[in-house]
Amino acid sequence: MSAASTAMADVRSHEWYLDDMQAEAMWKVSTGKGITVAVLDSGVDATLPELRHQIVGGADLSSHPTGPLKDMEGHGTDMAAIIAGDGSGGGIQGIAPGVKVLPVKFDRIGGEAMARGIRYAVDQHAQVINISMGWPAASTQANDVQQAVNYALQKGSLVFASSGNDGDNGNMASYPAALPGVVSVGAIDRNGDVTKFSTHGPQLALAAYGQDVVGHCKDDRSQYCLAKGTSPASAFASAAAALIWSKHPEWTNNQVLRVMMETAGKPSDGQVPSEYLGYGIVRPRKVLLEGQGDPGPADVNPLPRAQAELHGQSSAGAPATLGKDKGSATHKADVDSAAESASSGSSGHLMTWIGIGSAVAVVIAATTAFLIARRRRATVSQPPHPGAPQIPPMGGAWRDQ
Repeated sequence: MSAASTAMADVRSHEWYLDDMQAEAMWKVSTGKGITVAVLDSGVDATLPELRHQIVGGADLSSHPTGPLKDMEGHGTDMAAIIAGDGSGGGIQGIAPGVKVLPVKFDRIGGEAMARGIRYAVDQHAQVINISMGWPAASTQANDVQQAVNYALQKGSLVFASSGNDGDNGNMASYPAALPGVVSVGAIDRNGDVTKFSTHGPQLALAAYGQDVVGHCKDDRSQYCLAKGTSPASAFASAAAALIWSKHPEWTNNQVLRVMMETAGKPSDGQVPSEYLGYGIVRPRKVLLEGQGDPGPADVNPLPRAQAELHGQSSAGAPATLGKDKGSATHKADVDSAAESASSGSSGHLMTWIGIGSAVAVVIAATTAFLIARRRRATVSQPPHPGAPQIPPMGGAWRDQ
């Protein structure tokens, strides 16, 4: 067996979510072909085998431009791979390998640069815009981004963003995810339970996988790591939208989102929307393999806050209220570990290395401050420590139904 084949076998053995989503069966119906997904992030490394044929165009809006295909952080590259990696050369297999990725590079979050990036993506005909980044408070910068989001919706695009990784650290709303019209995506684990770190509240729209997701190790891009965070969750949701839209190109952005919301796995207590799952866990197979979901009216946004914003009934950038709704189901958290406690919220970055042809072995830690210039890095799950709080499960019973 060649080295590339060995690498492919090992990486694929850790991509459990492909089996969970019935990816092979979905790809017989749709691979996302014909859809462009803009990845607003740290850039995309197009030299990686799995992304070499997946990139189209791009822009670098960072303060010291080096081009959209240079990615010093690796975060944008991993988001692109989750969405559209084709698995070539033993690399990451994405959920929508027929998609083309439009990289839009930043080194800062918010304000005029992000607004320009969103508008650029729309004008380059990106149907889906993924923003796996955020800043922790509303500000005057939010107004520019809100207007760009409105522009994207009016031009027929969808905007997905990670909800944030501060669910267990103040649970402060993250922007742009909390802006009206943005599809805020929270994170679940492989059991379908909400993760402890996933920022939650009334702004949450959907949830997707955000734990034990394969990516390239930050310190050695030739190796692979398991990570967690709402960043990959947003990428999964964006890929799911691309799969559905490719199959139904006649649908509008509103119809694609409505079907995603209708077919999402619902909270076990029936409370919808839930502050922990929004309208549920993304399940594109329900649309592609089972024909479920009514697209409904083409010109009505199914997110109430978005509909209000577009009709001038709410102020741009208004912060979401994060008080817990009475009757909302509690979420099952991934319990604390000593390593995770040392790097709580969005500031931690713990990764488990996957050796080529070997089992998961070494855990390494690296911290990145949650500042305007930093992406929402993921952290790896650790075994529960004795006495860790156990929070009632939410969702696992219905995930595969």
